[in-house]
Amino acid sequence: MNRLNTLGEGVSIALDSIRTNKVRSGLTILGVAIGVGVVVMIAALITGIRTSVMDGFESAGPDNFGLMRFDFSAVRISFGTQRPPWWNKPVIVPEEAERLARLPAIQDALYNFAFSATMVVDARRVNSVQSTAYSSGWPAYQPGTFVGGRDFTPQEVAQSRPLVVLSLSLAEELFGGLNPIGRKIRVSVGNRSVSEAFTVVGVFDPEENIFSAAVQYWAVFPFTSAMKRLKASNFQASVWLVPRSAFAQAEAIDQVIGSMRSMRGLRPRDENNFAIMRSDQLLEMFNTFLGVFFLIMLALSSVGLLVGGIGVIGIMMISVTERTREIGIRKAVGATRQEILWQFLVESAVLTLLGGVAGLSLGAALAEGVAAFTPIPASIPIWAIFTAIAMAIVTGVLFGIAPAYRASRLDPITALRHE
Repeated sequence: MNRLNTLGEGVSIALDSIRTNKVRSGLTILGVAIGVGVVVMIAALITGIRTSVMDGFESAGPDNFGLMRFDFSAVRISFGTQRPPWWNKPVIVPEEAERLARLPAIQDALYNFAFSATMVVDARRVNSVQSTAYSSGWPAYQPGTFVGGRDFTPQEVAQSRPLVVLSLSLAEELFGGLNPIGRKIRVSVGNRSVSEAFTVVGVFDPEENIFSAAVQYWAVFPFTSAMKRLKASNFQASVWLVPRSAFAQAEAIDQVIGSMRSMRGLRPRDENNFAIMRSDQLLEMFNTFLGVFFLIMLALSSVGLLVGGIGVIGIMMISVTERTREIGIRKAVGATRQEILWQFLVESAVLTLLGGVAGLSLGAALAEGVAAFTPIPASIPIWAIFTAIAMAIVTGVLFGIAPAYRASRLDPITALRHE
């Protein structure tokens, strides 16, 4: 009860001191608020981004997995001239995807690779369009809807028909208000001066997310047409594999690995010259990246808390000087050093706590703005609220120790003589 009474008294004295010195207290609170607000905002952004990514994985199928030329999660940056160990691994070819599609545990095997293309319609030209060569059936694993036309069929893929599906933004850029379905565009890849005419068969409007906002102009081609007509490279081709519902993911992966080793003639002791990437591996990589990003931003935002902490030292030192006589009177009537120390620590903690609450409000307002005007569903997680408040209080206590210790060590006789 004595501690609670002392705490209540300290809070009351701290609030009176803040009201008496509004300007310098306000500046200190502002420094802490900026640091806490940045931390809260970063937490809200990371939560929103992760939610979007999780929704994307759910839409694509959590049990689905990819067959790739190499495990890019194990890639390391090298500044030497030596080529990476995966450089000589065989390129994944369409015939392998066709064999995998016939496995008992596999429902779909979508062959795909990415490239950049230039598209021209009359006088309108769009460079560096992010393009993907795909098997038919890709829309089932891409969140969004066709606002016009359709996907290309398996027969059209087999015949290498010159067809293309455009994103809604790209279709509007190339054709304006005209209906693009059935119209032709000229497509070229790389520095090639020769272009091919492709017919637009579909316009796809992707579901809004952080990725759709970053890349608005994109197109999907039949992989056979991209290779035969555009000479696009399948150097980093992959296969997106969808297990049948009656089979577990592990069983489907075992069948794919066994089939690939058989097709490539690998002996029992030979290592796989391909890689399997599960959705949970991709998610784990993404979480690791977000964690590193959060730690970096947390370190940068600590500058704001440092500024606020320095302000706490300054304002509390001034407060000790101004209240020297008060401290002497309190000691003369029986206050101990611990009680004086406790009082000033409570005052500094209250000061930074107010900054933490202000920063929390600022971060919440910014998060609501991001959620309202961007595709990122930013929201403040519960742990961020408690972390923000704890950071504010700890800042006050740590930076308030020196002034509080100085106050507790004052000689009561000397303090009573102070004017």
